[in-house]
Amino acid sequence: MSQAFALAAARVATPTELLQPGFVVVSRGLVEQVGAGLPPEGLPVADLGDRLVAPGFVDQHVHGGGGAQVNCPTEQEVEASVRRLARFHAGHGTTSLLATTVSDTPAALRAAVRGVAAVVAGGAQPARAQDLGANVLGSNLEGPWISRSKAGAQFPGAIRPPSVDELEDLLAQSDGTLRMLTVAPEVAGALEVVKAARSQGVVASVGHTDADYDQARDAFDAGASNVTHLFNAMGPIHHRRPGPVVAALEDERVWLEVIADGVHVHPALISLVSTVAPSRLILVTDAIGATGNPAGQYRLGPLDVVVQGNRAVLADHPETVAGSVLTMDRALAFSVQAAGVPLLDALQAASLRPATVLGATAKGRLQRGADADMVVLDPDLSLAATVIGGEAVHDPHGLLRLAPPPGT
Repeated sequence: MSQAFALAAARVATPTELLQPGFVVVSRGLVEQVGAGLPPEGLPVADLGDRLVAPGFVDQHVHGGGGAQVNCPTEQEVEASVRRLARFHAGHGTTSLLATTVSDTPAALRAAVRGVAAVVAGGAQPARAQDLGANVLGSNLEGPWISRSKAGAQFPGAIRPPSVDELEDLLAQSDGTLRMLTVAPEVAGALEVVKAARSQGVVASVGHTDADYDQARDAFDAGASNVTHLFNAMGPIHHRRPGPVVAALEDERVWLEVIADGVHVHPALISLVSTVAPSRLILVTDAIGATGNPAGQYRLGPLDVVVQGNRAVLADHPETVAGSVLTMDRALAFSVQAAGVPLLDALQAASLRPATVLGATAKGRLQRGADADMVVLDPDLSLAATVIGGEAVHDPHGLLRLAPPPGT
C-alpha cells in the first residue's frame, strides 16, 4: 500500500493504553499518527469494526515453523529455510523474530549464522506483498554452552564448554547479526562468555542450567539480562534452594521468557510471573519446524521429535518436551484467557518488551515514526490480519480493503 491510509477499530493498543475507539494512520511503511476517536478526513480507511489493532508480535525465540527449521547443513539451506519459517509465522501475527538454533557442531552453527545474516541483509524481494515474511532481526544461539544435565531436547554430543574464541568466530561469521545466546552460568567459562557477549551488544540469557541461586545472580551481575524459557530446563523453586527462577524473578534487570502453550508452564505460574514481575514477562513460542504441520515425526536439529496435538516430545524420550508447536497469536490468547494476564500487559509481552530487549526501537509499538508492523485481532483475540511495513501480508477475509474518502 504505497498511499497513506488509516485503520479504524474499536480498540487500538499504544505502548501505554488501549484507545477505545482508535485509529492508526500509515504512510510510506511507517506509523504517521495514532489517536482516539475517528481517523482524519481525506484518507482511505479500513473500518475494522469491533476488532483490536495492536503492534505486530516480536518472537525472540523461534527455531522453525511451517516445515522449516534454522539448523540446516549449509548456509544456503539455512537462508531458504529461515525465509520459509518467517513467512509461516507472519501468518500468525509475528512481524519480527530471531532465528534460533539448537546446539550443533561448530561448522553447523557457522552455517546457521551466515544463512541468517544473508536473510537480514535482504536479497531478492518477493513479487507480492503476501509473500513477505516476518522481519528477521538476527540469530539466537540456544546452546551449545549449556548444562548436559539440563540439555532437554538438545543433542548432548554437541554441548561443549563456553568459549570466548568460538563466540568471537560466530560474531564474525554472522556479520554482526548474532543478537542473543544462552549459557549455563555454572559451567566453567560461562561468565567470560557473558561478559564478552555484553561487550559486543549481544544479549546473554541464562538457561538450560543446573545453576543455584548464587550462580544465577553471578551471571546477572556479569551482564546476563534474559532467562531462556523460565521454569523449563532449570532447577525448580525449593524452599531451601531457591535456584535460578527466584534469582531471576527478584532481579529487575532480567527479562523473563515464558512459553504460554499450556504444555511447558501451568497458567498459574504465568499469572505469578505477571503479578510479581509485570513489566518483565516476555512471550515466546520456542516453535520448531513441525509447527503448523500435522501430527507425526519431525526433526529438531539432529534429533527425532514426535508431535501429537499441541505437544512435541523426543522420539526416544517421550517424557522430554522438545520445543513447541506454538504460534504467537495463540500464546497471546492463552496468556490472557487461561492465565489472566491483563490484555495490555500481554500485548506488551508479545511486542514492546522483546523489541526493547533487542534494541529494535522501531518495532513492537504503535507510535509516530515506528514501522507499520501491526496485527488485527478479533474480539476473542484470534488473528484476523497481519501488516508488515504497511503491507497486508495476511488478510484471509479481506478486512484491509480500503474504502475511499467520503465525497471522492
